[in-house]
Amino acid sequence: MSRPVSHFFAYISRLRWIKRWGLMRNAIDENVATHSWEVATLAHALALIRNEQFGGSVNADRIAAAALYHDATEVITGDLPTPVKYHSKVMRQAFGDIEHKAEAELLALLPPHLQKVFAPYVQESALGEEEKKLIKAADRLSAWLKCRAEVAAGNREFEPAAAQIHRRLTKETLPEVTYFLEVFAPSYDQPLDNLLSL
Repeated sequence: MSRPVSHFFAYISRLRWIKRWGLMRNAIDENVATHSWEVATLAHALALIRNEQFGGSVNADRIAAAALYHDATEVITGDLPTPVKYHSKVMRQAFGDIEHKAEAELLALLPPHLQKVFAPYVQESALGEEEKKLIKAADRLSAWLKCRAEVAAGNREFEPAAAQIHRRLTKETLPEVTYFLEVFAPSYDQPLDNLLSL
């Protein structure tokens, strides 16, 4: 007996074709798949830092897996730039509704017996508040690192975004974010030869 074919993974693999930062001139192209990988590694790191340095007890592996899917709906919606998405309360509510419908559409691509086990990763509403905060912090951290890379490449268009995102990161005062900014972020500015020297 043959099993029905699911298009779920073929569909989300197309995240690699969706460009981010569409309203800005980019020196370094970034797609949603690459961004999702970076957010997953950063969220995993933030969760482990929380647990090891600040007495937390979050599930770092679950957070990393959920972060991999945090922008999966963009394969349906595209990447809506933050200034557009958060332009007004009405826009945010409307886009939130679109995201929920896109989550349901993605889950429906899975075989019925897998939908329940994938739902906690594909549906943001299934995440706990601490998980959401860490993934959002990782998402912002990824955006800030992208802005910094653009500025370092001579693209001054990203300077205001870098400053604004950095203000939000430091305003939230998550201790694991502060730790990352102090311990790991400075190395992002270094050339490869410096990173390899001990």
